[in-house]
Order: sequence, then C-alpha cells, then structure tokens
Amino acid sequence: MTLNQTIQDVFNEPGCGKNQAKSEKERKKGCTKQLQPGGAAGGCAFDGAKIALQPITDVAHLVHGPIACEGNSWDNRGAKSSGSTLYRTGFTTDMTENDIVFGGEKHLFKAIREIVEKYAPPAVFVYQTCVPAMIGDDIDAVCKAAAAKFGTPCIPIQSPGFVGPKNLGNKLAGEAMLKHVIGTQEPEYTTPYDINIIGEYNLAGELWQVKPLLDELGIRILSCISGDARYKEVAWSHRARAAMMVCSKAMINVARKMEERYEIPFFEGSFYGIGDMSDSLREIARLLIERGADPELMDRTEAVIAREEARAWAAIEPYRRRLAGKKVLLVTGGVKSWSVVAALQEAGMEIVGTSIKKSTKEDKEKIKKLMGDDAHMFDDLTPREMYRKLKTAEADIMLSGGRSQFIALKATMPWMDINQERHAAFAGYHGMVEMVKEIDRTLVNPVWQEVRRPAPWAAAGAASWQDRALAETLAQTGPGSASGREAA
Repeated sequence: MTLNQTIQDVFNEPGCGKNQAKSEKERKKGCTKQLQPGGAAGGCAFDGAKIALQPITDVAHLVHGPIACEGNSWDNRGAKSSGSTLYRTGFTTDMTENDIVFGGEKHLFKAIREIVEKYAPPAVFVYQTCVPAMIGDDIDAVCKAAAAKFGTPCIPIQSPGFVGPKNLGNKLAGEAMLKHVIGTQEPEYTTPYDINIIGEYNLAGELWQVKPLLDELGIRILSCISGDARYKEVAWSHRARAAMMVCSKAMINVARKMEERYEIPFFEGSFYGIGDMSDSLREIARLLIERGADPELMDRTEAVIAREEARAWAAIEPYRRRLAGKKVLLVTGGVKSWSVVAALQEAGMEIVGTSIKKSTKEDKEKIKKLMGDDAHMFDDLTPREMYRKLKTAEADIMLSGGRSQFIALKATMPWMDINQERHAAFAGYHGMVEMVKEIDRTLVNPVWQEVRRPAPWAAAGAASWQDRALAETLAQTGPGSASGREAA
C-alpha cells in the first residue's frame, strides 16, 4: 500500500465518531488539509509519528533527514523507562546537499549498519521526513535490504511532515506497527488476564501509577503501545484478551484493526480522576471476564476500588476546601479535554472553558455531560482571548501545555503544565491527589503577589503596560466576547 493509500485509509477510519457523522465525500477529504513543506505549525506528521513510537525504549529510532528534524523531535516528551534508555539516544542520517543531489539511500543503509554493529538493538525504526520523501528515497526497500543483510528488523515509518499534522502522524505510526511489527512474535505464555493499553505513553511515569493496581488484581499488561514498551511486547500484543484505548485521537486505528484481525475487544477510558479511574478498572475486569477470566475478578476489583477511592478522597479533602469555587481555564485537547474536567470537578473547581481543537465528537459529548449544555468549548482560543480571561479574573488559573504558559505569565496569573512536558504524574488515584496538590501549590505561591506589584520606578497612578494591553484587548474583543470560535 502506498503512502497516499495509507493516508486515505486513515482518513476513512470507521471507528472515529467524528468521521461517522460525515458524508462519503467529506470523509475522503480527511480531517485536515494537507500541509505544505515547512507549514506544519503545531507539529507535523513526522513529529506525531516520532512521539507516538519513541516510548518503545529498546529500539533505535533513526530519523532519515536533515539534522534539524531529529533536533526538533528529540526527547520532547517526558516518557519514562524502567529499563533500556536507548530510545533517548538521537540517531539521524544528517542529510546534506550531496544526499539531495545523489539520493540518500546508501547513506541510510550505512547508518543502519552502524547502529546494528554498535548498539545491537532488537529493531531499528526508520522515520521518513520531508526531504527524502520529496527526492524519492525508497526507505521501504532500504529497510528490507538491511533487515535481510543484518538480521535485525528495520521498520519503515512513512511519515513525511508535509502530508499532514501531528495527529495524522500518530495514526501513520500505528499503521506501521500493524503492518510490520504486531503479530510477528509470540509471548512465552498467555493468561486470561492479559490486556493491551493503547495510546498511553508513560509521561512522567503515569503508567506506573496504574500498573501496581493491575498487578494486585492479577491483570497483566501484555503490551503498552507505547509507554515503557519493549519491541517484543508490541510484536506479541496480538495475544491479549482485551484492550483499553486511552486516547482515541491518536491510535483508534490500531485498536479497531486489532479487534478486527485478532478479536481483541477494546473500550475507551481514562486514568485521570477518581471516578474515571474506577470506571476503567471495572471495564477492564468486565471485558476480561467476558473473554474467560474468573468472574470473581469483579469482586476483587470492587474491593480495590473502594479502598483506593477512600484513600484518595481522604487525601484530597483538605485541598477541596481551599480550591472550592476556583475557576480554571483548560487549554489542552484530545482525551484530556474531558478527562481532566472530571478530575477538576471532583476537586470542587469550576471550569470556565476548555479547548476542543484536538477532540472527537465523543469527547465533546462527554464535556457537555460533565459541564452541561452551556459548556464553554473553544475550537480555537486565541492568545489574546486567553490573556483577557486571565486578566479580567474570569479564570483563577490556566492549565495548558508549555506553549501557552507565557500568556499566563504576562497576565501575572497562575499557570500549571498539563501536557506532555510536565514532570508530575497525574494518572490513577495517587496521581489525582498529586494534581490537586500541584494546583493548590501553584495558586497559593506568593510569587504572584510579588509580580503584580508596580515597579519601584513606575510613576504613581501611571498605567502599566499590562493595563494598556488589557485595554487594547477589551477595545478589540469586548469585555465578554470570545475571539476564538466557540463550539455549540
């Protein structure tokens, strides 16, 4: 299957609720327009493929392209490993003008040979970027020849940046796993309690917040795609009895096709928040029981849930009194656009708005269910509008990724990282307690009072640059309007 055919197959994904609501003509257009080379602001397809697979820790991730592609994508997510750290070594062919003129295939073959000889990884993942794709380098053929020559699987990841945004790259990475990896090895043994977790990347070690509870229940994570994973675990993931999909926007194609090919039922769940964590444990137990596990698994699951919920609520209670009524602006997307909403509401906080730029139709429905039909959901919340909401006290704190932090800092308002760059793990019951602690610590930090003080050299009564910026913003947008598109 060619790259264009693969992309079309991904665009026609029948498991995507957003796609199901489209006409046949609209589905063929895909989720977004294809991007011109260099025009992928917010992350390109290559970036999406790399971050989706880099948490496979024992694999050599080789970027075939100019060195800037590897430099921009290296180690940009805090995915943790309990073993090998090879995934944190950056490999690139560092294409030059000579490679562009004469072709980079020989250069790529030599790079694979060097990696195999020096590091002996179980596999080499080769990522196609814009430049070799445009000059016609056939990485599939090179990978096939290298695998035959060196006896090491070489997996081509067809994900040049110009084909689309980061989300498309996530799915193209999944397609490469389905085509070249999943089903190629067999586990030493299987049990009726084996599950796959799909779309979980072990950011800040979040998988480790959940795994001890599954271990206690006797549930084995046969494969996590791809957090703290090993190549062989992904290769034998087709022997699991059930699967949980953590982020539908990233790898729904993997979950659906594994259900079709290997009869592995899956559900979409969340590890964020007390209620959602409990629901996910129950659903895992239910699916495993349907596939042959002992029905007493559900009783043990309920006992663990009751114990952990009691501990979590007790730990959160002192913070709930201080956080009650605090208003949060949530600027994220995908599964976090609704799962974190539930967690914040459990802490007694009020959500004044949540972004849905990367959310599915199902995500939006879950937000409405949590926040009511008048939920403020923003398709494209502009920086100017974020600033206004914070500066006029419509929100007490903003939770977002690192790109938005400077808006909050300019507004001298509290901000906390909720995306992949963070260093705190928020999954599971313990993670929920940590999230509440972090929010409380951020809100009460005395630095905010200090930075709001007028400068000593400022003239008495003179408007600060922030006051002038706010006045200009209000003049352009109005005191209660949203310059971003608000979804119904």
